[in-house]
Amino acid sequence: MSTTDAVIRPRPVPGPRLRLFVLHHAGGSHVPYRAWAGHLPPEWELCLLEAPGRGTRRGAPARTADELAGVFLEDVRPWTDRPYAVFGHSMGAIAAYELTLALRDHGLPLPCWLGLSAVRAPEHHPRRDGRRFDLPDAELRTAVLEMGGTPREVLEEPGLWAYLEPILRADLQLAETWQPRAAAPLPVPLSVFSGDADKGALPHLMETWAAHSSRFVGAHVLEGGHFYLQPDPSALIHRIVTDIRGNSVPGGEPSPVEGTL
Repeated sequence: MSTTDAVIRPRPVPGPRLRLFVLHHAGGSHVPYRAWAGHLPPEWELCLLEAPGRGTRRGAPARTADELAGVFLEDVRPWTDRPYAVFGHSMGAIAAYELTLALRDHGLPLPCWLGLSAVRAPEHHPRRDGRRFDLPDAELRTAVLEMGGTPREVLEEPGLWAYLEPILRADLQLAETWQPRAAAPLPVPLSVFSGDADKGALPHLMETWAAHSSRFVGAHVLEGGHFYLQPDPSALIHRIVTDIRGNSVPGGEPSPVEGTL
């Protein structure tokens, strides 16, 4: 698979004003995010990234944030020729943050906006509530069911579980053993998001992301738990569009991503 083929574009837009890259959660794939294309301004293009080990993307799942960010860096590299933004949920938020650091390290164009959802700021890692990736099978299924986001029938069907389990364990290992490096604040507008019932991403923990960007936009709390963005992402996407349009260009210049919603 070439790097350009690795980017999934549910609704290709010729000469888009903005590309929005979306990075999925642990145990997930790009599929639940395909419907976002219908909620974006028509001149914006949705670009979905798929972590290794699922779908048509071959290879073992990544087990560290650095490894996954390296994969995504090569995916994004050919598409940085025009304004773009990056959003990640849960594990995808870790990858989105590390990806942006890697883009800066490599001297590549930075996103005009970064959105991080349902993950604590670096100083609050590693997790203090135990590691799920090495739980026994039955306990892991229970933990995943309690997290939400995965239908019960997937966890109970032997064939589907056999496919999902190694992916899920690798993804959780990545998220739960993340040890972020010390890094200067990013010069990128940063918005963070969480559900009001997500105990792992309480507002006071999310607000500490402000120290990691010189252009912190704010912390947004939406109704729901860890997977507050399912099944209806419209409120989140509206907030994303608003934040990008309002903060993507410094100095009060006209935004290149204005348009109709």
